[in-house]
Formats: sequence, structure tokens, C-alpha cells
Amino acid sequence: MSTLTTTTPDARTRILDAVERIVVARGVGGLTLEAAAREAGVSKGGLLYHFGSKEALLTGLIDRLTTFMSGEYDAGVARQPEGPGRAARAQIAWAFGEADCFPGEDRHDRAAAVFLAAFHHDPALLDPMRAVLARMKAELLADGIPHGHAMAILTATDGLFMAHLFGLYRPTEADLAALRATLDGLVEARS
Repeated sequence: MSTLTTTTPDARTRILDAVERIVVARGVGGLTLEAAAREAGVSKGGLLYHFGSKEALLTGLIDRLTTFMSGEYDAGVARQPEGPGRAARAQIAWAFGEADCFPGEDRHDRAAAVFLAAFHHDPALLDPMRAVLARMKAELLADGIPHGHAMAILTATDGLFMAHLFGLYRPTEADLAALRATLDGLVEARS
């Protein structure tokens, strides 16, 4: 008979989770060291032990998100059949919510809030994420599909994320189905 064991997240994880909740609810303007400590249930000294500044908190969030997204992207590529279009199929699956990287709207919204908070505080904080996205783009361009097709897939999938990130528009199911069919067609059309 097995026993389920629940582990309590370490202080660093609790703090980052709390900071994420704060930036989702109130934006980077609502993030203070005191608010983060209170939300995480740690003393200010405990928070400062792990993160010495607001910038360190945001850097921690971006580092965690970068590691997560990079790992999920790699896992998504590994799930695709080998050969031309592998990275493209993974990126499309990711954008359409078929990958494990953003289960549910909540995780997507939280990632968007982290992007916006870091950008608002200091755009340079996004440099680690830029490196991951540059690697993903390079893999897509070397994926054995025409360059223009790869760029159309990259731009369309990024556009879906940006539309969500800024609340610009919500594609309908028909919009998504048409876009998906077009992107899948670009992967298959190798001439």
C-alpha cells in the first residue's frame, strides 16, 4: 500500500509563488519586499536572505519561468516524430495548448504577468528569456521547412501569446481552427 506524501515548498519557492501572485493581482507596482514577505508567510529578514531586492525577486521569477519554458519546449520537441518540422510541430502544439507547459489559463496568465512585471521594472531582466526564444527560433529555422514558413509559424504563435498577454483580442474557436490548419499546412508544405 502506498502513501501519498505532500511536501511543503521551500522558502524560496514560497516567496517566488507569492511574488507571482502579487504581480498577477496588482502588477509590479504592488510588489514590495514587505508585501512579498507577508504573502509568502516569511519574515522580511527571511525574504532578504533569499532575495535582497525587488529586482532580485523579479530576476528569480524570470529565471524560474525561463527554466520551465526551456524544459517544456525541449519536452515538446521530444514528443514530436523526428524529421523535418519537428520543432515547428512542437511550437504549434505549445501555442494551441496541447503541450504541458501552460496547463490552463491560470498558468498562462501568470507567465504573462511575470513578463510584463519584469519588462516594466527593467527590460534587461528578460535577457535570459530572450536567449531561450532565440534558441527556439534558431531550431525552428533549422527545422527543414522553408524559411518563410518557419517565420510565419513563429510570428503567428508569438502573436497568439501577445494577444493574450495584452488582452488585445480573443480568437474564436473558428479563428483558432483556421489558424491551426494553416500552420499545420506550412509544416507539411516543404517546397
